[in-house]
Amino acid sequence: MANIENKYPENVNGSYYVDDQCIACEVCPDEAEDNFKMNDDNSHAFVYKQPEDNAEEEECASALAACPVDAIGDDG
Repeated sequence: MANIENKYPENVNGSYYVDDQCIACEVCPDEAEDNFKMNDDNSHAFVYKQPEDNAEEEECASALAACPVDAIGDDG
């Protein structure tokens, strides 16, 4: 389970975030490309935009469910 105390600093403020358990598998950017992306050296993902509508919320929830190491948190 993701821990907000270990979230990457690149995450924008809001309910969704990626923490230091991320293994850079690229599942979350594939599931929610409008909200997640990889950092510059591709070592981890982060949330660059919080969901703004129902479709993006569903995609972010799908990314959270698909994460193989539970590195995505939703504290909303």
